[in-house]
Amino acid sequence: MKIAIVGGGPAGMYFALLMKKRDASYEITVHEQNPAGATYGWGVVFSNVALSFLEQADAEFYRKFIASHERCDYMEVIHKDVRVQLRNNHFSRVSRINLLKVLQDECKSVGVKFNFDRRVDDVSVLGDSDLIVGADGGNSLVRTQFEDHFKPHFEKRRNKFAWYGTHQLFHAVSLIFRETEYGVFIAHSYQYSKDLSTFLVEVDPDTWQRAGLDRMSDEESQRFCEQVFAKDLGSNGLLSNRSFWFSPNIVSNENWSYKNIVLLGDALRTVHFSLGSGTRMAMQDAIALYEAISEHGNDLPAAFIHFEKLRRTSSADFQVAAAKSLDWYESVDKKMHLNPVMFAYDYMRRTGRVSHEALSERDPYFIACYEALTAA
Repeated sequence: MKIAIVGGGPAGMYFALLMKKRDASYEITVHEQNPAGATYGWGVVFSNVALSFLEQADAEFYRKFIASHERCDYMEVIHKDVRVQLRNNHFSRVSRINLLKVLQDECKSVGVKFNFDRRVDDVSVLGDSDLIVGADGGNSLVRTQFEDHFKPHFEKRRNKFAWYGTHQLFHAVSLIFRETEYGVFIAHSYQYSKDLSTFLVEVDPDTWQRAGLDRMSDEESQRFCEQVFAKDLGSNGLLSNRSFWFSPNIVSNENWSYKNIVLLGDALRTVHFSLGSGTRMAMQDAIALYEAISEHGNDLPAAFIHFEKLRRTSSADFQVAAAKSLDWYESVDKKMHLNPVMFAYDYMRRTGRVSHEALSERDPYFIACYEALTAA
Protein backbone atom coordinates (compact mmCIF):
# COMPACT_ATOMS: atom_id res chain seq x y z
CA MET A 1 0.00 0.00 0.00
CA LYS A 2 1.22 3.51 -0.88
CA ILE A 3 0.17 6.03 1.77
CA ALA A 4 0.52 9.82 1.56
CA ILE A 5 0.01 11.77 4.79
CA VAL A 6 -0.50 15.52 4.57
CA GLY A 7 0.61 17.12 7.83
CA GLY A 8 3.48 16.24 10.15
CA GLY A 9 1.64 16.65 13.45
CA PRO A 10 0.94 13.99 16.10
CA ALA A 11 -2.03 12.43 14.26
CA GLY A 12 -0.30 11.96 10.92
CA MET A 13 3.03 10.80 12.27
CA TYR A 14 1.59 8.38 14.82
CA PHE A 15 -0.58 6.78 12.15
CA ALA A 16 2.48 6.53 9.87
CA LEU A 17 4.49 4.88 12.66
CA LEU A 18 1.82 2.31 13.50
CA MET A 19 1.24 1.39 9.85
CA LYS A 20 4.93 1.08 8.98
CA LYS A 21 5.59 -1.10 12.04
CA ARG A 22 2.70 -3.31 10.99
CA ASP A 23 4.05 -3.85 7.47
CA ALA A 24 7.49 -2.59 6.44
CA SER A 25 6.57 -2.97 2.76
CA TYR A 26 4.11 -0.06 2.96
CA GLU A 27 5.43 3.04 1.21
CA ILE A 28 4.55 5.89 3.57
CA THR A 29 5.44 9.56 3.06
CA VAL A 30 4.60 12.49 5.34
CA HIS A 31 4.30 15.87 3.61
CA GLU A 32 4.78 18.80 6.01
CA GLN A 33 4.52 22.45 4.98
CA ASN A 34 6.92 23.71 7.68
CA PRO A 35 10.71 23.22 7.66
CA ALA A 36 12.16 20.30 9.62
CA GLY A 37 12.39 21.20 13.32
CA ALA A 38 10.00 24.15 13.10
CA THR A 39 7.25 24.34 15.68
CA TYR A 40 4.97 26.90 17.23
CA GLY A 41 3.44 26.88 20.67
CA TRP A 42 4.94 25.65 23.91
CA GLY A 43 3.92 22.57 25.87
CA VAL A 44 1.39 19.76 25.45
CA VAL A 45 -0.57 18.11 28.29
CA PHE A 46 -1.71 14.50 28.58
CA SER A 47 -3.86 13.01 31.31
CA ASN A 48 -3.16 9.50 32.57
CA VAL A 49 -6.21 8.31 30.65
CA ALA A 50 -4.76 9.70 27.43
CA LEU A 51 -1.41 8.03 28.02
CA SER A 52 -3.04 4.68 28.73
CA PHE A 53 -4.30 4.56 25.12
CA LEU A 54 -0.77 5.05 23.82
CA GLU A 55 0.63 2.36 26.09
CA GLN A 56 -1.97 -0.14 24.89
CA ALA A 57 -1.33 0.68 21.22
CA ASP A 58 2.49 0.45 21.30
CA ALA A 59 4.21 -0.12 24.67
CA GLU A 60 7.71 0.18 23.19
CA PHE A 61 7.05 3.61 21.71
CA TYR A 62 5.14 4.68 24.84
CA ARG A 63 8.25 4.22 27.01
CA LYS A 64 10.30 6.45 24.70
CA PHE A 65 7.46 8.92 24.40
CA ILE A 66 7.17 9.62 28.15
CA ALA A 67 10.90 9.55 28.96
CA SER A 68 11.27 13.34 29.12
CA HIS A 69 7.80 14.24 30.41
CA GLU A 70 7.18 16.39 33.47
CA ARG A 71 4.64 14.77 35.82
CA CYS A 72 2.29 15.97 38.54
CA ASP A 73 -0.61 14.36 40.40
CA TYR A 74 -2.69 17.43 41.27
CA MET A 75 -3.93 20.67 39.77
CA GLU A 76 -4.58 24.10 41.27
CA VAL A 77 -7.31 26.68 40.84
CA ILE A 78 -6.14 30.12 41.98
CA HIS A 79 -8.99 32.49 42.78
CA LYS A 80 -9.00 35.54 45.07
CA ASP A 81 -5.28 34.77 45.70
CA VAL A 82 -6.22 31.41 47.26
CA ARG A 83 -4.65 28.26 45.81
CA VAL A 84 -7.13 25.38 45.88
CA GLN A 85 -5.41 22.05 45.27
CA LEU A 86 -7.32 19.27 43.51
CA ARG A 87 -5.57 15.98 44.16
CA ASN A 88 -5.46 12.82 42.06
CA ASN A 89 -5.62 14.74 38.80
CA HIS A 90 -2.62 13.21 37.03
CA PHE A 91 -0.98 15.08 34.15
CA SER A 92 2.08 14.52 31.99
CA ARG A 93 3.57 17.49 30.12
CA VAL A 94 6.12 17.76 27.32
CA SER A 95 7.29 20.44 24.90
CA ARG A 96 5.58 20.30 21.54
CA ILE A 97 8.92 20.31 19.73
CA ASN A 98 10.10 17.33 21.81
CA LEU A 99 6.87 15.44 21.12
CA LEU A 100 7.29 15.99 17.37
CA LYS A 101 10.99 15.07 17.45
CA VAL A 102 10.31 11.76 19.21
CA LEU A 103 7.64 10.92 16.64
CA GLN A 104 9.85 11.99 13.71
CA ASP A 105 12.82 9.96 14.95
CA GLU A 106 10.67 6.85 15.47
CA CYS A 107 9.07 7.23 12.03
CA LYS A 108 12.43 7.63 10.32
CA SER A 109 13.85 4.64 12.18
CA VAL A 110 11.24 2.34 10.61
CA GLY A 111 11.49 3.85 7.12
CA VAL A 112 8.77 6.51 6.93
CA LYS A 113 9.80 9.22 4.45
CA PHE A 114 9.38 12.97 5.05
CA ASN A 115 8.97 15.87 2.65
CA PHE A 116 9.40 19.07 4.67
CA ASP A 117 8.69 22.53 3.24
CA ARG A 118 6.02 20.83 1.14
CA ARG A 119 2.67 22.59 1.04
CA VAL A 120 -0.03 20.42 -0.54
CA ASP A 121 -2.70 22.70 -2.02
CA ASP A 122 -3.97 20.02 -4.39
CA VAL A 123 -3.86 16.30 -3.59
CA SER A 124 -3.36 15.51 -7.28
CA VAL A 125 0.35 16.24 -6.72
CA LEU A 126 0.46 13.14 -4.50
CA GLY A 127 0.24 10.92 -7.57
CA ASP A 128 -0.96 7.34 -7.39
CA SER A 129 -1.31 7.05 -3.61
CA ASP A 130 -3.65 4.27 -2.50
CA LEU A 131 -4.55 6.17 0.69
CA ILE A 132 -4.37 9.91 1.38
CA VAL A 133 -4.63 11.08 5.00
CA GLY A 134 -5.52 14.72 5.64
CA ALA A 135 -3.86 15.42 8.99
CA ASP A 136 -2.99 19.03 8.26
CA GLY A 137 -4.64 20.78 11.20
CA GLY A 138 -7.60 23.02 11.88
CA ASN A 139 -7.02 25.01 8.67
CA SER A 140 -6.70 21.83 6.60
CA LEU A 141 -6.06 22.39 2.89
CA VAL A 142 -7.15 18.83 2.13
CA ARG A 143 -10.49 19.48 3.79
CA THR A 144 -10.81 22.83 2.01
CA GLN A 145 -10.15 21.28 -1.42
CA PHE A 146 -13.02 18.84 -0.92
CA GLU A 147 -15.25 20.84 1.41
CA ASP A 148 -18.32 20.08 -0.73
CA HIS A 149 -17.81 16.44 0.20
CA PHE A 150 -16.59 16.73 3.80
CA LYS A 151 -19.14 19.45 4.60
CA PRO A 152 -17.24 21.08 7.47
CA HIS A 153 -18.94 23.20 10.14
CA PHE A 154 -17.15 26.07 11.88
CA GLU A 155 -18.17 27.68 15.14
CA LYS A 156 -16.31 30.83 16.16
CA ARG A 157 -16.07 31.21 19.94
CA ARG A 158 -15.92 34.64 21.52
CA ASN A 159 -12.99 34.63 23.97
CA LYS A 160 -9.53 35.83 22.95
CA PHE A 161 -6.30 33.91 23.63
CA ALA A 162 -2.56 34.62 23.52
CA TRP A 163 -0.18 31.67 23.87
CA TYR A 164 2.94 32.58 25.86
CA GLY A 165 5.72 30.76 27.65
CA THR A 166 7.58 31.69 30.85
CA HIS A 167 10.57 30.63 32.94
CA GLN A 168 8.30 30.72 36.00
CA LEU A 169 7.72 27.05 36.81
CA PHE A 170 4.17 25.92 37.56
CA HIS A 171 4.63 22.36 38.78
CA ALA A 172 0.88 21.75 38.91
CA VAL A 173 -1.47 22.43 36.04
CA SER A 174 -2.66 25.82 37.31
CA LEU A 175 -5.70 27.88 36.39
CA ILE A 176 -5.32 31.49 37.53
CA PHE A 177 -8.20 33.97 37.65
CA ARG A 178 -7.44 37.68 38.08
CA GLU A 179 -10.03 40.47 38.36
CA THR A 180 -8.90 43.83 36.98
CA GLU A 181 -10.55 47.19 36.43
CA TYR A 182 -11.24 46.04 32.84
CA GLY A 183 -12.65 42.59 33.60
CA VAL A 184 -11.46 39.02 34.28
CA PHE A 185 -8.18 37.63 32.95
CA ILE A 186 -7.48 33.89 33.02
CA ALA A 187 -4.16 32.03 32.70
CA HIS A 188 -3.80 28.34 31.88
CA SER A 189 -0.28 27.44 33.01
CA TYR A 190 1.86 24.34 33.50
CA GLN A 191 5.52 23.35 33.52
CA TYR A 192 6.50 21.19 30.54
CA SER A 193 10.31 21.07 30.78
CA LYS A 194 13.04 21.63 33.35
CA ASP A 195 13.00 25.38 32.80
CA LEU A 196 9.82 26.40 30.92
CA SER A 197 6.07 26.61 31.42
CA THR A 198 3.19 27.29 29.09
CA PHE A 199 1.23 30.42 30.00
CA LEU A 200 -1.95 30.76 27.92
CA VAL A 201 -3.86 33.99 28.60
CA GLU A 202 -7.62 34.11 28.03
CA VAL A 203 -9.95 37.10 28.14
CA ASP A 204 -13.45 37.89 26.90
CA PRO A 205 -13.73 40.32 23.95
CA ASP A 206 -15.31 43.16 25.97
CA THR A 207 -12.53 43.07 28.56
CA TRP A 208 -10.00 42.79 25.74
CA GLN A 209 -11.30 46.00 24.18
CA ARG A 210 -11.73 47.90 27.47
CA ALA A 211 -8.09 47.13 28.28
CA GLY A 212 -7.06 48.51 24.88
CA LEU A 213 -5.52 45.20 23.80
CA ASP A 214 -7.22 45.54 20.42
CA ARG A 215 -5.02 48.60 19.80
CA MET A 216 -1.75 47.28 21.26
CA SER A 217 1.17 45.74 19.43
CA ASP A 218 2.13 42.15 20.28
CA GLU A 219 4.95 43.43 22.49
CA GLU A 220 2.63 45.86 24.31
CA SER A 221 0.08 43.09 24.86
CA GLN A 222 2.80 40.89 26.32
CA ARG A 223 3.88 43.62 28.77
CA PHE A 224 0.26 44.27 29.76
CA CYS A 225 -0.32 40.57 30.55
CA GLU A 226 2.89 40.50 32.60
CA GLN A 227 1.45 43.28 34.76
CA VAL A 228 -1.93 41.52 35.18
CA PHE A 229 -0.22 38.32 36.36
CA ALA A 230 2.74 39.90 38.16
CA LYS A 231 1.91 38.06 41.42
CA ASP A 232 1.97 34.73 39.61
CA LEU A 233 5.04 35.28 37.45
CA GLY A 234 7.34 36.32 40.26
CA SER A 235 10.58 37.74 38.84
CA ASN A 236 9.93 36.18 35.43
CA GLY A 237 8.28 37.69 32.41
CA LEU A 238 6.45 36.16 29.48
CA LEU A 239 8.10 34.73 26.36
CA SER A 240 6.60 35.14 22.91
CA ASN A 241 6.56 32.75 19.95
CA ARG A 242 4.06 34.16 17.46
CA SER A 243 1.93 34.92 20.53
CA PHE A 244 -0.72 37.02 18.84
CA TRP A 245 -4.35 37.17 20.00
CA PHE A 246 -6.76 34.76 18.35
CA SER A 247 -10.28 33.38 18.74
CA PRO A 248 -10.45 29.64 18.07
CA ASN A 249 -12.70 27.97 15.55
CA ILE A 250 -14.42 24.76 16.62
CA VAL A 251 -14.38 22.48 13.58
CA SER A 252 -16.48 19.40 12.82
CA ASN A 253 -17.25 17.52 9.60
CA GLU A 254 -20.43 15.85 8.41
CA ASN A 255 -18.39 13.38 6.35
CA TRP A 256 -15.03 11.99 7.40
CA SER A 257 -13.83 10.46 4.14
CA TYR A 258 -14.09 10.91 0.38
CA LYS A 259 -12.92 8.33 -2.17
CA ASN A 260 -9.44 7.30 -0.87
CA ILE A 261 -9.07 10.38 1.38
CA VAL A 262 -9.72 10.44 5.13
CA LEU A 263 -9.30 13.19 7.73
CA LEU A 264 -7.50 12.86 11.08
CA GLY A 265 -6.91 15.03 14.14
CA ASP A 266 -7.71 18.75 14.01
CA ALA A 267 -8.52 18.51 10.30
CA LEU A 268 -11.35 16.19 11.30
CA ARG A 269 -12.46 17.84 14.52
CA THR A 270 -11.02 20.34 16.97
CA VAL A 271 -11.36 20.01 20.73
CA HIS A 272 -10.86 23.23 22.61
CA PHE A 273 -7.71 23.33 24.76
CA SER A 274 -9.74 24.14 27.90
CA LEU A 275 -10.21 20.35 28.04
CA GLY A 276 -6.57 19.65 27.22
CA SER A 277 -7.48 16.75 24.92
CA GLY A 278 -6.68 17.84 21.37
CA THR A 279 -3.45 15.87 20.99
CA ARG A 280 -4.99 12.91 22.77
CA MET A 281 -7.93 12.88 20.34
CA ALA A 282 -5.58 13.19 17.37
CA MET A 283 -3.48 10.21 18.44
CA GLN A 284 -6.57 8.15 19.28
CA ASP A 285 -7.79 8.89 15.74
CA ALA A 286 -4.49 7.50 14.45
CA ILE A 287 -4.90 4.32 16.52
CA ALA A 288 -8.49 3.83 15.34
CA LEU A 289 -7.65 4.31 11.66
CA TYR A 290 -4.72 1.93 12.02
CA GLU A 291 -6.98 -0.70 13.61
CA ALA A 292 -9.65 -0.24 10.92
CA ILE A 293 -7.17 -0.65 8.05
CA SER A 294 -5.48 -3.57 9.80
CA GLU A 295 -8.84 -5.35 9.84
CA HIS A 296 -10.04 -4.45 6.33
CA GLY A 297 -6.78 -4.12 4.40
CA ASN A 298 -7.16 -2.52 0.98
CA ASP A 299 -10.94 -2.32 1.31
CA LEU A 300 -10.82 1.38 2.20
CA PRO A 301 -14.61 2.03 2.15
CA ALA A 302 -15.06 -0.70 4.78
CA ALA A 303 -12.07 0.60 6.75
CA PHE A 304 -13.45 4.15 6.75
CA ILE A 305 -16.85 2.95 7.99
CA HIS A 306 -15.12 1.00 10.75
CA PHE A 307 -13.00 4.05 11.66
CA GLU A 308 -16.12 6.20 12.04
CA LYS A 309 -17.83 3.58 14.19
CA LEU A 310 -14.81 3.58 16.49
CA ARG A 311 -14.49 7.35 16.78
CA ARG A 312 -17.61 9.34 15.87
CA THR A 313 -19.49 8.93 19.15
CA SER A 314 -16.52 9.73 21.39
CA SER A 315 -15.59 12.61 19.08
CA ALA A 316 -19.08 14.11 19.37
CA ASP A 317 -19.12 13.58 23.15
CA PHE A 318 -15.82 15.41 23.54
CA GLN A 319 -17.04 18.32 21.46
CA VAL A 320 -20.19 18.59 23.57
CA ALA A 321 -18.06 18.59 26.73
CA ALA A 322 -15.73 21.18 25.20
CA ALA A 323 -18.68 23.43 24.36
CA LYS A 324 -19.87 23.28 27.98
CA SER A 325 -16.35 24.04 29.17
CA LEU A 326 -16.19 27.04 26.85
CA ASP A 327 -19.56 28.26 28.07
CA TRP A 328 -18.21 28.16 31.63
CA TYR A 329 -15.13 30.19 30.78
CA GLU A 330 -17.10 32.69 28.71
CA SER A 331 -19.42 33.42 31.65
CA VAL A 332 -16.84 33.19 34.45
CA ASP A 333 -17.36 36.86 35.38
CA LYS A 334 -20.70 35.81 36.92
CA LYS A 335 -18.93 33.32 39.19
CA MET A 336 -16.07 35.44 40.52
CA HIS A 337 -18.01 36.23 43.74
CA LEU A 338 -17.83 32.57 44.80
CA ASN A 339 -15.68 31.36 47.67
CA PRO A 340 -12.45 29.82 46.20
CA VAL A 341 -13.45 26.26 47.16
CA MET A 342 -16.98 26.70 45.76
CA PHE A 343 -15.46 28.26 42.64
CA ALA A 344 -13.09 25.32 42.14
CA TYR A 345 -15.95 22.87 42.65
CA ASP A 346 -18.04 24.68 40.04
CA TYR A 347 -15.07 24.52 37.66
CA MET A 348 -14.63 20.76 38.13
CA ARG A 349 -18.35 20.14 37.44
CA ARG A 350 -18.51 22.47 34.41
CA THR A 351 -18.87 19.81 31.68
CA GLY A 352 -21.29 17.51 33.51
CA ARG A 353 -18.86 14.60 32.96
CA VAL A 354 -17.47 14.57 36.54
CA SER A 355 -19.96 13.74 39.28
CA HIS A 356 -19.88 14.80 42.93
CA GLU A 357 -19.26 11.16 43.86
CA ALA A 358 -16.33 10.88 41.47
CA LEU A 359 -14.79 14.04 42.94
CA SER A 360 -15.30 12.68 46.43
CA GLU A 361 -13.47 9.49 45.53
CA ARG A 362 -10.70 11.38 43.78
CA ASP A 363 -10.11 14.01 46.46
CA PRO A 364 -12.06 13.40 49.69
CA TYR A 365 -10.35 16.30 51.50
CA PHE A 366 -11.47 18.83 48.88
CA ILE A 367 -15.05 17.52 48.94
CA ALA A 368 -15.08 17.58 52.75
CA CYS A 369 -14.15 21.28 52.59
CA TYR A 370 -16.85 21.91 50.00
CA GLU A 371 -19.52 20.07 51.98
CA ALA A 372 -18.58 21.94 55.16
CA LEU A 373 -19.07 25.23 53.32
CA THR A 374 -22.43 24.22 51.82
CA ALA A 375 -23.63 22.96 55.21
CA ALA A 376 -22.64 26.26 56.79
